[in-house]
Amino acid sequence: MDIALMVEGQNGLNWTRWKNIVRAAEDLGFAGLYRSDHYTNAAPPDKDSLELWVSLTWLADHTTRLEFGPLVSPVSFRHPAMTARMAAAVDDLSEGRLTLGVGAGWQEREHRAFGHDLLPLPQRFRRLEEALHVLTALLRSDTPQTYQGTYYRLHEAVLLPRPRRPGGPPLLIGGNGARRTLPLAARFADEWNAVYIPAETFRRLNARLDTLLRSIGRDPASVRRSLMTGLVFGRTPQEAEEQALRRTGGRQDAAALRTRGLLVGDPAALQEQLHTLQAAGVQRLMLQWLDLDDLHGLQALAQAVLS
Repeated sequence: MDIALMVEGQNGLNWTRWKNIVRAAEDLGFAGLYRSDHYTNAAPPDKDSLELWVSLTWLADHTTRLEFGPLVSPVSFRHPAMTARMAAAVDDLSEGRLTLGVGAGWQEREHRAFGHDLLPLPQRFRRLEEALHVLTALLRSDTPQTYQGTYYRLHEAVLLPRPRRPGGPPLLIGGNGARRTLPLAARFADEWNAVYIPAETFRRLNARLDTLLRSIGRDPASVRRSLMTGLVFGRTPQEAEEQALRRTGGRQDAAALRTRGLLVGDPAALQEQLHTLQAAGVQRLMLQWLDLDDLHGLQALAQAVLS
């Protein structure tokens, strides 16, 4: 199972912090580095929030092996044709290391503040489905594409230059919804990413995705399975317990956070949880790293989980 990092770009990410984290992730041996795509944090006060695609362009040109991508980029922010153009270009710049993660969007505050329509949930997912049609048409086809939807339209559109990777960067769809998200992942995705769920829930949803893929004639092995989840790391069991209580304001201990799907503990405890997730079918784990300035802690984490 690959171990990657995930950072929340809306929680104070700026150029200094981003460059430091990128260099650390590359040097320490993590498989990938992913980041959220938000204008601002969910509750005030506002914090720094480095624009997604600008930051990924810098990463693509200043690393040599690190895989990366948005986790995930809301289709409500950008027309999918523009997203396809940027993703193809950044993937080429990195020599094929981008995974294009897309989602429907969820944070009401940023949509209201910056003038984007979030839409009620049913329409939101219909718009996501249309965006997936546009993205896959432009990235995966060499011929001009025409598409007529409610939210997006194409007329004899072709993406040039063509992506160097056949079909462009792999497409990731994130979420835990069995009714809406998994069917979309089965139809469009090269990778399904679950969020903040324990191993048994992942195992159940993973099996459901296998069934959906087989029902439409796709090989289940063609879709990578990943999980993004929270992390509470301590160098000793006592330190991990203290960190768990601090994170929740004393409301939940380490055991309670583990039942929610977070990885919590010292190096030995983390290794045990990693084995459980791997047995449940997780192929890549993205560990959410919240302290953007704690590079020493990141080094200790690498020693704990990458050895």
